[in-house]
Amino acid sequence: MKQFKFIGHSADVRLYVEGSTREEFFAAALTGMSQIITPHQCSQDLNEQVEIKVSAPDLTVLLIDFLSDVLTRIQVTKKLFCVVDFIALNDTTLHARLYGHTDEHFEEDIKAVTYHEADVKKNDRGNYETVIIFDV
Repeated sequence: MKQFKFIGHSADVRLYVEGSTREEFFAAALTGMSQIITPHQCSQDLNEQVEIKVSAPDLTVLLIDFLSDVLTRIQVTKKLFCVVDFIALNDTTLHARLYGHTDEHFEEDIKAVTYHEADVKKNDRGNYETVIIFDV
């Protein structure tokens, strides 16, 4: 089970993310971020592909660094990446393929993915969860 939902926040966008596996958890975070940038555009033909590698000291930093790397690619290339296929993923390294499409018009400009409130934990259902704050 993977899911995400938006939580009210006074100045930024606050996103709760949950997934039963690391892969579902990271995919839900990517989907949530993509929906902030351009809602409902991930259903388009995903004809763009890029490979990504990220390393970090722990799972929380890995998640934020992954999203920050994807956000930079989105902003620089004007391609919205919505789907991720993991080649390798553990608590400190990620190797994946991102799939997306060109999109010249973004509805929301995310300036940064912040570490504020991010703390990946397993909940009482055994799922990974955290809150991510996006600076918009």
